[in-house]
Amino acid sequence: MRTLFIFVVVMSLSFGNVHGQSKTLDAYLKEGLANNLLLQEKNLTLQRALNAMEVAKSMYLPAIDLDVAYSHAKGGRSIELPVGDLLNPVYNTLNALTQSQAFPQIGNETINFLPQNYYDAKIRTVMPLLNTDLGYNKRIKAATVKLQENEVEVYKRELIKEIKSAYYQYLTAVQVQEIYRSSWVLAQEGLRVNQKLLDAGKGLPAYVIRAQSEIAAIEAQLAGAEKNIKNAKLYFNMLLNREADAEVLDDDLLGKDELWSLEDWGEVDASAREELKSLETGIAIQESVLKMNKQYVVPKISGFFDLGSQAEGLKFNNDSRYFMVGLSMKMPIFQGNRNRLKVQEAKVDLANSRNKKAQVEQQLAMAIGIARNEVLAAFKNLGKAKTQLDAASTYQRLIQKGFAAGVNTYMETIDARNEYTQAKLSETISKLQILAALANLERESATYQIP
Repeated sequence: MRTLFIFVVVMSLSFGNVHGQSKTLDAYLKEGLANNLLLQEKNLTLQRALNAMEVAKSMYLPAIDLDVAYSHAKGGRSIELPVGDLLNPVYNTLNALTQSQAFPQIGNETINFLPQNYYDAKIRTVMPLLNTDLGYNKRIKAATVKLQENEVEVYKRELIKEIKSAYYQYLTAVQVQEIYRSSWVLAQEGLRVNQKLLDAGKGLPAYVIRAQSEIAAIEAQLAGAEKNIKNAKLYFNMLLNREADAEVLDDDLLGKDELWSLEDWGEVDASAREELKSLETGIAIQESVLKMNKQYVVPKISGFFDLGSQAEGLKFNNDSRYFMVGLSMKMPIFQGNRNRLKVQEAKVDLANSRNKKAQVEQQLAMAIGIARNEVLAAFKNLGKAKTQLDAASTYQRLIQKGFAAGVNTYMETIDARNEYTQAKLSETISKLQILAALANLERESATYQIP
């Protein structure tokens, strides 16, 4: 059993380089990675995450703003200042002593609280001096970028698998069409021979009718094969974001015998999967959130510096200009135990992330095991299909010789031809199953080297 297991691993991974042996498929993979619309959307999301990380970094820098306010008001609350009542008696005394009117009488003043024709313009600079949240937020944003990068890589791998599978489907549909065409040629030859024998008085009308029926059946199969080619081309071109009727270049992947040989390439596992890397990054994010929430008792201190001018009547002079420097501090005293509850919630989220990672590791290991079994089964099926094809080919040759010698009947030639056609179809489908199984194993083990 262990030998069988190593056999599967070796042949699976040795086939992982099949894409490198097909320049046509390589070109299509590059085109798909460059043009696929969903992948472009993923890249835009990644760019957004990168911008968010840059914003988090900029929070360490000072913020400088221009703040201008202008107001003009009349009425409202006011205060009476009895300036005249207080100073006029004094002025009268001074005028009497000096025997002059040097000190005129003044009236009482009414001062409004709302300013009239007043402006306040200032440039304020604010800079954080102590804020632990900024550091953790920067780490979280950087980890978010990694998550988006992994998501892009995940979709790339899925896209590569889909492009390969779609291309293999197209090649298989073309091969199936060729098989039916060969069968149609043989059926036409059978009709010609039976018609000639009938004209010579040596054949049977039933054989001619049967030959015509066989040709009609094969033509129906050819129509189905043509439909499958068109559908495979539509899906393939959609993945590459091309015109629906764009030409798809053929390739002889299914005909290369060297692709079905095995080479020692080592074992594979799920350690390279981007999904696991994303889960590890998610755990790091939860750890940062937990640490950040535990720092709620650390005060947040920031400093500010104002440089401006304020005055009524839009005046700007030495008396209107000013500067102001200050510090602000914020520290929670009592918030209904909410901060501690946030810490407990972060611990639960962290434990849940670790548990999810363990679950995904088991699921990915199972998926790789299933993919390996599919590859092994596909190779076994190919071996049986080749044996069946060899037997069907030999049987058809013998029956054809016997029919030419008058030993075998025409019905036996039809049966032999159908057997050979089915065997050829079985071999072609078995090769497709191997290619699809290996593409799936390559996807599950993340062994394809993305450019």
